[in-house]
Amino acid sequence: MQVPGAFEDASQYSLLRMLSPQILADPSALYRGLREREPVHWDPYIHAWVVTSYAEVVQVLAEYSADRTPALSYLDRLGLPFMKPFAELMLQQMMFMDGDKHTQLRSICSAAFTPRKVADLKTAIQSTADGLLDRVVHQGHMDLIADFADRLPAIVTAQLLDLPIEDHEQLRAWVVDLAEVLGNFQHHPNRVAEIVRSLERLKQYVATRMEEQRRRPSNGLINSLMTAEVNGCRLSDAEVIANTIITLIGGHETTTNLIASGFLTLLRNPGCLEQLRRQPEIVGSAVEELLRYESPVQHTARVARTDMELGGKVIPKESKLVAVLAAANRDPSRFPNPDSLNLLRPDNRHLAFGWAAHFCFGAPLARVEGQIAFNTLLRRLKNPKLADQKLEWRQNAGLRGLTRLTISFDS
Repeated sequence: MQVPGAFEDASQYSLLRMLSPQILADPSALYRGLREREPVHWDPYIHAWVVTSYAEVVQVLAEYSADRTPALSYLDRLGLPFMKPFAELMLQQMMFMDGDKHTQLRSICSAAFTPRKVADLKTAIQSTADGLLDRVVHQGHMDLIADFADRLPAIVTAQLLDLPIEDHEQLRAWVVDLAEVLGNFQHHPNRVAEIVRSLERLKQYVATRMEEQRRRPSNGLINSLMTAEVNGCRLSDAEVIANTIITLIGGHETTTNLIASGFLTLLRNPGCLEQLRRQPEIVGSAVEELLRYESPVQHTARVARTDMELGGKVIPKESKLVAVLAAANRDPSRFPNPDSLNLLRPDNRHLAFGWAAHFCFGAPLARVEGQIAFNTLLRRLKNPKLADQKLEWRQNAGLRGLTRLTISFDS
């Protein structure tokens, strides 16, 4: 496909380059190049339009279709039958729906996932954060991810859903496998069978917990999803399972990466770290800036419902678009000095949680967890430093996160 205005060497600006260690370590230069040269750009390597400017990303999120699950027969024609279990799951999840069906499902989930549930978790989040640090603070060093950033959201999400806390490590392992599919453009063929097994085991796990809820109801989110009713409509068992799984993925992945990448950002900006330590009351604004500066979700996808115009380009009907949230969050036309960290940045309407009808359902909980995590880390850890300068980022183009983050501190 020849597109007017396309780059002479499109391979240099393909999002597939994000799978290289150098780009994974810092994708901002790639995003900047795309945004400055062609903010609405046809990427022939992923067969999609890549959108990197703030105004156009907002337009994509507001006007283009989230209903992008491929038909099961289409997967067969592509020779990708192994993706069917994931497509079947996506068909039941509100983040892949539009229109009345999305509105209805979101309304039912909203009736289940109330602000009161988040507020009721604050004490448990603080207790969990302190308990995790109690185990390592005497050592003078820790892997912030394995010892804290992985465990905190895993435990909190289990509490939210009223799942056995001792299951959080197994749940985390399943979620990491599924995130490998959701966040990437390409998938390692040797991992497919294992990831499908993780999906099936997680679905069965949730189904078993639902049966337990029918016998002994609790106040957890799973039971709330099972019983919530809006205008006489309730979720099917398949919808409860699918949306419990997306809650697990969102609750684990984005919050883990917010905490770890955010703390790394603070370590690299010691003036900001000390500012937040001295003024813990600014943590709400600080979390928003860390979400903008180092977005845990790098991009999301949409589809054109009909022939549409975007940034001076004609987007043909049924074209796929990748809205790069992280690039939009560094757009200088929207954020002055976007590559500088400003914990008190005014008018910080970043896109880390999306926009419009599909704004992240779990954003309030992620914000609370992030605020408690950063203030607790800075209160409990004296003189934290990066102990290993060699950082390894996970091979996931969409869900950006480190494999480990070794830090030292005064014990």
